Amino acid sequence: MAFDGITVAAIVKELSDATLNTRIYKISQPEADELLLTIKGNSTQFRILISANASLPLIYKTEENKTSPVNAPTFCMLLRKHLSNAKIISVTQPGLERIVEFTLEHLDEMGDVCRKKLIVELMGKHSNIIFTDDKGIIIDSIKHISRNISSVREVLPGREYFIPKTDEKKEPLLIDKETFTQMIKNAHLPIQKALYTILTGFSPIMASEVSFRAKLDSDASTSSLSDDELNDLYDAFEGIVKDIKESNFDFEVMYEGSSPKEYSCLPLTIYSNLRKQKYESISELLIAYYKEKSTVVRIRQKSTDLRKITQTIYERNVKKLDLQTKQLKDTEKKDKYRIYGELINTYGYNVPANATSFEALNYYTNETITIPLDKDLTAIENGKKYFEKYTKLKRTAESLTEIIKDVQEEVTHLESILTALDIAVDESDLTQIKQELMDSGYIKAKNTGKKEKVTSKPFHYKSSDGFDIYVGKNNYQNDWLTFDFANGNDWWFHAKKMPGSHVIVRTNGKEVPDRTFEEAARLAAFYSKGRGSDRVEIDYLIKKNVKKPAKAKPGFVVYYTNYSMVIDDDIKDLELMKD
Repeated sequence: MAFDGITVAAIVKELSDATLNTRIYKISQPEADELLLTIKGNSTQFRILISANASLPLIYKTEENKTSPVNAPTFCMLLRKHLSNAKIISVTQPGLERIVEFTLEHLDEMGDVCRKKLIVELMGKHSNIIFTDDKGIIIDSIKHISRNISSVREVLPGREYFIPKTDEKKEPLLIDKETFTQMIKNAHLPIQKALYTILTGFSPIMASEVSFRAKLDSDASTSSLSDDELNDLYDAFEGIVKDIKESNFDFEVMYEGSSPKEYSCLPLTIYSNLRKQKYESISELLIAYYKEKSTVVRIRQKSTDLRKITQTIYERNVKKLDLQTKQLKDTEKKDKYRIYGELINTYGYNVPANATSFEALNYYTNETITIPLDKDLTAIENGKKYFEKYTKLKRTAESLTEIIKDVQEEVTHLESILTALDIAVDESDLTQIKQELMDSGYIKAKNTGKKEKVTSKPFHYKSSDGFDIYVGKNNYQNDWLTFDFANGNDWWFHAKKMPGSHVIVRTNGKEVPDRTFEEAARLAAFYSKGRGSDRVEIDYLIKKNVKKPAKAKPGFVVYYTNYSMVIDDDIKDLELMKD
């Protein structure tokens, strides 16, 4: 979710409560666009991290310290001069803007009490941290914005500070029903886009949430809405505004499997199908969310090379398989040539010389067929020629059948590695996949003299009925789970005829209820190539009936008696254990 006005409202509420009767004890600037304020008071100490980073502007309360440069930047030195031991009078937000204003009280050089403002603008690439006096004149800012950079507003010492107009957007906390409905109706835009372009501080996700609560299609045009639908839309909007005004925040992160998909300060019913993790404060949520999100992004980046190598080899094998399959299809006429040869040997004694064809009864089908002949060859020579064609195509078919079998196994194996790369959540997962690629000869192993330590473990879930469910992240883990970890009477699950994880339900000698069977099947669906589908067929059976063929590739198994069910991949109600 974007760091929108609603998120800012939540952080302002938290900081306002936390900074009552406190002072700024220390100011540091760990990064060029970042401040770290140490706050003391009320027998407590904490820090406020403020980042004006263009790609990830943030502000939150934290206990963590950060290393600062030996020589403090000019902006940091200026703040220290004015604001060391300054009292925090208030933390406010103008309307629902993505702005946090700290009003600070301190003693000037003459010992007189005066006030200043530290203004944090969290507006993507326009983010900034601005220091002003009590009359709104800019003293300095962490980023200087000249007229050459922005024609809308200069942010330079001596200039007057003002909030730039946001394209005539309306303040959500003040807009009345008549103005709201009129603006929405005249927008002539999809409902979602109309909401976030008309209302200050509303992100596209929250705009979708308003549409969803009103039971309207967010892509429908606002000009097509009836009066009743406009009323429903306003009621849904008003409910959200009421929660913001009353600070009825509910901090949660929505997960798609093990990866964080979205966060919210208000309940997002649009994501009711996702697993949710609740937090006590917006700061705790932001720290956890962006830490996990950055981990996912980093893993995606680190897996790029492995994915590219695997994808290239996979596509090469798919092309080879297609070509060989066509060649095998061409050998299907070999039996026709054999029959021609047999019939010529049987009836060829009465074929006249220089004949270009002759008719014979096919004793396999009791039908009369016409056999083409080379007029320059005798009947016996024609028969021999057909047998030679048959023999050649038979050898080709036998050879291609074996080759196709091997190539198909390669394709299936590579598909399973690509699926494992999608499942990977940390660097140790990638280490195991890289090892499998080296062991399989897809990439060359580097002899460094050191073997990378593998700490990756299968996912561990707890079913609603208390059963432990384990999910392999890659082929090596799948083999280990099935043939080393699982007991004979544990239950084994796998998506039918597609790459995916082996899923084990630990029974410990107990009877497994239907709900646990369904939850394990959902995990098998989610951690497979079928992820995202409403219907995935899952095979399941007692583990002791799963076999590993000799010389089979990692993760490959066979079984002959099994049950099946068709199920979705909704795993939101399953608890992922932190082993």
